[in-house]
Amino acid sequence: MEYNRRKFISFLGKASLGTAIIPPFLKFCGNTNTSISIEEISSDHLRYLKNLPFERLSASNKDDLLLAKGLEYHTLIKWGDKISDDDNFGFNNDFICFMPLDDNNLKDGLLWVNHEYVNPLFVSNFNYRNYKNPQQHRTIEQVDKEMYNVGGTIIRIKEENGKWQIVENDPHNRRITAKTPILLNWDTPIKGKTRVIGTHSNCSGGITPWKTFLTCEENYDSFYGETEYNEKNIPSHIPSWYGWENFYNYPPEHYGWVVEVDPKDGKAQKHIALGRFAHECCTLYELKDKRVVAYTGDDKNNEHLYKFISSKPHSLKEGTLYVADIDNGKWLALDWENQPVLKNKFKDQTEVLIRAREASKLLGATELNRPEDIEIDPITGNIFVSLTNNYEKNDFHGSILKIEENDGAFDALKFKATTYKAGGEENGFSCPDNLAFDLAGNLWITSDMSGSKMNQEDGPYMPFKNNSLFVIPRYGKEAGKVIRIASAPKDAELTGPWFSPDGKTLFLSVQHPGEQTTDLNKPTSKWPFDQDNIPKPAVVAITGDLIEKFNKLNQIEE
Repeated sequence: MEYNRRKFISFLGKASLGTAIIPPFLKFCGNTNTSISIEEISSDHLRYLKNLPFERLSASNKDDLLLAKGLEYHTLIKWGDKISDDDNFGFNNDFICFMPLDDNNLKDGLLWVNHEYVNPLFVSNFNYRNYKNPQQHRTIEQVDKEMYNVGGTIIRIKEENGKWQIVENDPHNRRITAKTPILLNWDTPIKGKTRVIGTHSNCSGGITPWKTFLTCEENYDSFYGETEYNEKNIPSHIPSWYGWENFYNYPPEHYGWVVEVDPKDGKAQKHIALGRFAHECCTLYELKDKRVVAYTGDDKNNEHLYKFISSKPHSLKEGTLYVADIDNGKWLALDWENQPVLKNKFKDQTEVLIRAREASKLLGATELNRPEDIEIDPITGNIFVSLTNNYEKNDFHGSILKIEENDGAFDALKFKATTYKAGGEENGFSCPDNLAFDLAGNLWITSDMSGSKMNQEDGPYMPFKNNSLFVIPRYGKEAGKVIRIASAPKDAELTGPWFSPDGKTLFLSVQHPGEQTTDLNKPTSKWPFDQDNIPKPAVVAITGDLIEKFNKLNQIEE
C-alpha cells in the first residue's frame, strides 16, 4: 500500500476523515474519492472481519451506562473535577478530540472537550422551573457560575497500564469559558469589536491539518438572544432563555461561529468566513494544494448544510461559503459581490455572513431536518450528514444523508444526495446525532432523543428507550445493520465519540444525565454514582476486546 495507516491514525485519532484532515490514502489522490479498496485488504483480514463475533445490546431504560459484551469503561473526568489548582472541568461535555503531543508516543496527548450548556439547577443552584420567566430572577453570581461552566477544557492525558489518566497540573491544562477574550478572524469589526468575550453553546467540532482544535457554537441564542429583522429590514432583539444579556451587554452577533483554539497556549479566534448559525460541527478536508474544504451544518429545524472552500492554503478566512441546494445538487455561493439578490438585501459580505440563514433562504437553499454531525467516509470519500429529526414535519426519527461530490472532487460545485439510512423501528435507531468512522471504516452513531420525550408511553421513542451508541459494520453478515453497542443513563445523551490512535479506546461523553430532575434530593439519575448521588456529565474511556476487534484493520503491518 502507498500509505502508512499508523502514521495517519497517530495524528487523526478519530479515524474519521471528518473532524480532522484528509488521511494519506485519500490525500495522495488529490481531489478524488479514490481511496483504499477492499481489494487492498488482505483476504485473511476480510475473512476475520466477516466472522467478527459480537452480541447486540438490547434497548434499556436502566439508569446506568450499559455496554455490549466484551467492553468496559472507566470515568476519565467528570463535572467539577480539578484540572489544575485554579480550574475545574465544566458542565455538559460534548465533542471530544485527542491529539498526541508527539507522533512517536501515541499514548500521551491533549484531550479537548466541549461544554455545551448548563442546567442551572445543578450549576448555579437556581431552580428555573419555579419561575414563569426564569431569566428575570437570576443573580449575577449565578450567571457567572454558568458562564464558567461552558466553553471547553484542554487536559493532558496519558495511558498507563492500560488506563487513561489525567496529568494533574500539567501546563497545558486550561479552561476556555464564556469570559475568555477571543479574536475575530475578519477585517471588519462586528458590532464595533475585533475581540469578543467568550464562547458558549459548544456542541461538536473538529481538528485542523495544522494541529489546532475547532469548537462550534450551536444554540447561541439561548444565552444572549438574537437579532431579528422585519420585512423592512429593521432589527429587534429576541430575549434569550438564560437571560445573560440582562447582566452583560454582549451582542448576539458575537456568537454563532466556528472557534479555533491553539492547544499549546489556549489562544482562540472565531472564523467569520464560515458563517453564523447553529454550527453542530466543522469537518475539514485538505486538498492537494493545501487549500481546505470545511463542511458544517445548522442544527435547527428547516435550516441548511454549508461548505466553505478556501482560496489560499490552510486558510479559514480567504475563500467562499456555499449552501446546499439538495434538490438540484448544487452548492450556491453566499457571495454578496456576485449575487444580486444578496446585494439587494444586505449592505456587504460581513452582513451576509452574520445573517447566513436569511441569505441562504434568499438563494433557494434546501431546508433540512436539523443537520448535525458530518463525517467523510475514509473508504469512499462520501460525506455523511446526520439529520436528527423535525417534529414540525412529523419526522420523528431522522435519517443520515449521503453526499457524493461530482467526480469525487471536494471542491466541486455539484453533487448527488441520497438517504443512506432512515431512522425508525425498522432500522433500529432514532434521531442520529454524532458520527465517527473507526479504523476499519465501520460507522458509529450516537442518538439524540429529547429527554422530555424518551420512555413516554405511546410516544414515538418508546421502543428505543434510553439514548444509545450504535455501530454499522462494514463487512460480514451484519454489514449495513445498525447494532446497539451502549445504552446511556437516564435522561442522558452519548456524544463526541473519538478513537485513540491505536484504536483500542473509544472516548465518549455522557451528557446531561438526570436532566429532568426537579428536586436535587430526588434526581432522576444518580450516574456516575458519586457519594453525593448527584448526576454528573463525564467523559469515559471505553476499552475491551470488542473495540479492538472492530479496529483490527489497524493491526495490519504495512
